[in-house]
Amino acid sequence: MAVLALGMIGISLLHFVTGSGQAPSVTAGDPRFVLYAVLVAAMGYYAWAGITRAKNPAPQVVIDHDGIALGFGRNRRFSWSDILWVRQRRLGFRPQLQIGLIPEAFMRTDLRLSMWNLDDGLRPIRGAPAALAVRDNGLDANALAMLDAVRSFRPNLVKS
Repeated sequence: MAVLALGMIGISLLHFVTGSGQAPSVTAGDPRFVLYAVLVAAMGYYAWAGITRAKNPAPQVVIDHDGIALGFGRNRRFSWSDILWVRQRRLGFRPQLQIGLIPEAFMRTDLRLSMWNLDDGLRPIRGAPAALAVRDNGLDANALAMLDAVRSFRPNLVKS
């Protein structure tokens, strides 16, 4: 994905440099230029995110006898006493592991969750103020395997 994003940036810059007849003028008043600038910024972000994730081979979710550790640039660990429930749900085609926490643990960790960050592996769950969803896309284990790992350590926390 990072290579594709960098390629798209290169193509758009080449489009401006060659000055082809359909290239927008380089002014903020031209909506086509603004669209190109926004797309270049977005593709630059995705290229940066892809490269930094590729350079970090550490697992983003670790489930062990101490609890659940979450990476994703936050590096937080929840002990089993902080977790109220765990379940698997789907958001469209994407399976996710949902984790319900005690409110004190959720507030203490300051996960900086956002509903609008589309590529983040951690998301808040609507209607559950102290819960988060871990999307399994791009991880080394899928949501079902993570749920099975939770079930092996604390089967009483698994909720259907």
